[in-house]
This record gives sequence, C-alpha cells and structure tokens, in this order.
Amino acid sequence: MRFKLISCEVLLREMCDACAHSPHQVDVEFLPKGLHDLGGKPMAAKVQEAVDRAPEGMYAAILLGYGLCGLGLDGVAARHTRLVLPRAHDCIALLMGGRDRYQAYFDTNPGTYYRSTGWLERGKGLQQLTHNTVGIDAPLQALIDKYGEDNGRYLYEEMTRYRSQYRKLAFIETGLEAGGKFVAEAEAEAGENGWSFERLTGDLGWLRRMADGEWAETEFVVTEPGQRIAATYDDSVVKARDGARSGS
Repeated sequence: MRFKLISCEVLLREMCDACAHSPHQVDVEFLPKGLHDLGGKPMAAKVQEAVDRAPEGMYAAILLGYGLCGLGLDGVAARHTRLVLPRAHDCIALLMGGRDRYQAYFDTNPGTYYRSTGWLERGKGLQQLTHNTVGIDAPLQALIDKYGEDNGRYLYEEMTRYRSQYRKLAFIETGLEAGGKFVAEAEAEAGENGWSFERLTGDLGWLRRMADGEWAETEFVVTEPGQRIAATYDDSVVKARDGARSGS
C-alpha cells in the first residue's frame, strides 16, 4: 500500500525511522513546529490544507504524525482519503510508546519537563503542551463553555498551576540521537534551571505501527471520507465524527 504522512517536524527523526522500517511506500511531508503557536483552530486549518493537497485516489490513507496537540487536530476532515491519527494528547506519549506508560510516569513524577532529540533541535522555542491524559488540563475554552467565563478561567489557572513548578527535566532517548550531543544539551538545560535530570528510554513502537498499517482501535482513530477528527475529552482522546466540515 501507499501512504501519505503529514507530521510535525519535531518528530522528523522518529517518523523517518518508522517510514524506513515500514513495508509500505510512505510519502512524507513535515509541517513547521510553529503551527502549535497558532492555537487550536488556526493550527487545524493549516493541517487541513496539507491534507487537502494530497491527490485523490493516490493513497490508501493519510497518516498524521501528531497527537491531539491542544486541539490542533480537532476538526481536521477526511475529504476523499481516510485519516489515521494516534489517540495521544501530545508527542511525549508517542515517544514513550503509549498513554499508559506516560500516565504512570506523570503520576509519580509531577513537575517534569520533557525533551527529545526533536524538541532540542527543532522545537526548543515552543511552549511545551501540558499533560492531558486524565482531563486535568482541559482546554481553557472548554472550561469556559462548561462553567462560564469567570469560573472557567479560575479552574484553568488552578489546574495548570504546576506548569510553573517544574523540578525535573526528562530526556527521552529513542536510539536516534547520533551521539551524546543531545543528552548533554538536555542535562545542561536542567542544570541551568536548577532541575534534576533523568534519561528515559523511549519506545518507537506506536509510530512504527502507524507506518506499518497496524491501526488497532485502542491506539488509533481512523477517520473515513466524510468524517472528521473530534476531541472527546476522555480516555479515548479523539473519535471520528460524521460531517467533513469543522463545526458541523
């Protein structure tokens, strides 16, 4: 089969590795890391433009090398080719190989800032997205919509207060570091901020399964033509919703 991959450049090394090991032909396109700075709807619009550039009838699926990314994939629609997206809130879970592992580490290591090769060489200027696997970091607008302006903003501030309380930097090693440069850089950054430092062994299995076409429902949402990706605000992270236009 032939796939199209559209991915954030922060995952460039990892996604190239997954495609290199895939039994399928994968055409790759990497989008700028700065899309995350645009916010949910503008980011989704840019990803949609890339999806829509894929020629009709050429690919069995379009693979999205992202998590939900602060609602940056919410509303992205499959026009004529199905979309495949990991059920992850962000790329940290992807680099660690699964939501459960990320959750377990997060629970026992509060106040941790994460780095990877891609975060250091391509995404260092980005604000890292907060962990959102149990709903404690619901998007601000979702809280405002549910609880009202004042209460929503208060809850958001309380639930994301830990962002300014980082105490550790964890570097996720995937085996693609090509020497000790990135580990040293991450350790130096931890020292500069007065944080402790830990090296974590990454797991590229989730990304490789996407490139291999192994799309278990527990790990991926597959959005068929005429459907769009929709955030669920629960453990499933995303779902396919009928209606190919955002907001329909």
